[in-house]
Amino acid sequence: MNDSGSDIDVEVPASGTGCAECVAAGGWWVHLRRCARCGHVGCCDTSPAQHATAHFRSTGHPIIQSFEPGEDWFYDYRDGAVGEGPELAPPTSHPETQPVPGPAGKVPADWQDHIH
Repeated sequence: MNDSGSDIDVEVPASGTGCAECVAAGGWWVHLRRCARCGHVGCCDTSPAQHATAHFRSTGHPIIQSFEPGEDWFYDYRDGAVGEGPELAPPTSHPETQPVPGPAGKVPADWQDHIH
């Protein structure tokens, strides 16, 4: 991962176990992504609201890491590169008991009709 030194902060914990904006609005997501600089957890581009990309656009924080259990890949919005990076502060994923899509009780029965 092409880190300029300030794009990844290994000390900052994740902002929570779900997409910050979806939780606040009562929404739902397909997969979660974590900002490697500030820890913001947002939903992926398959999700209806695409909050991880919106976070990049509003903050300029270019690198995210998957926030899914068992996944540790990074993505750089600047060039579309996928790769490896340093271990970030825990938690490194949402709880394995959290459903995908999630969160429990918020995902509509026809959720596949709403994804990108």
